[in-house]
Amino acid sequence: MHFISHQLEDYAAQHTENEPELLAKLDKETHQKVLQPRMLSGHFQGRFLSMISKLVNPTNILEIGTFTGYATLSLAEGLKENGTIDTIDVNEELYDFQRKYFDMSPYGDQIKQHIGSALDIIPTIDKKFDLVFIDADKKNYTKYFHLIIDKMNQGGIILSDNVLWSGKVLEEIKSNDKQTIEIDKYNKLLKEDPRVETILLPIRDGLTVSRVK
Repeated sequence: MHFISHQLEDYAAQHTENEPELLAKLDKETHQKVLQPRMLSGHFQGRFLSMISKLVNPTNILEIGTFTGYATLSLAEGLKENGTIDTIDVNEELYDFQRKYFDMSPYGDQIKQHIGSALDIIPTIDKKFDLVFIDADKKNYTKYFHLIIDKMNQGGIILSDNVLWSGKVLEEIKSNDKQTIEIDKYNKLLKEDPRVETILLPIRDGLTVSRVK
């Protein structure tokens, strides 16, 4: 579902900072070689992630869901000089693809890849985070939130992608539609949990920005 017209989306992209050349190359190769390339963050959302990261200027970032690394590199642009990104994905087949682009960037030494279940990996990372980007399997969003909230620094930002879920959150949700049920549950959690203040933005498929109090 497109929440605004293609023409307005194009206009917004045309009046947004250009994507770095490396990310344009990553985008192109993802579309040529990887299944479901629409999962890529892309130019407009990538520039949004970069801007948020530059405003936060984080020491430690956690990304749940790496895919081919476009969002990872966008987020890396705001890192402090000694900062790190821990990025988690279940698809080991994309590890080398990600690493190739990470090492072509200025941030290769700052990016640590993890392969496996984020539910298992997050508790093993002994860091406090300034910025977290959640963009993995939707049915576990609430579990991810409860795992990371105590690992956040005060004032830290949690970004959550796909929270409008192609508009399905507005429809009558079927009892077997576990992903939409979870997204709706998660959105209510972010609105009601007193530990965060949240704004839901209709960017692409919906993106929430939650600030830890």
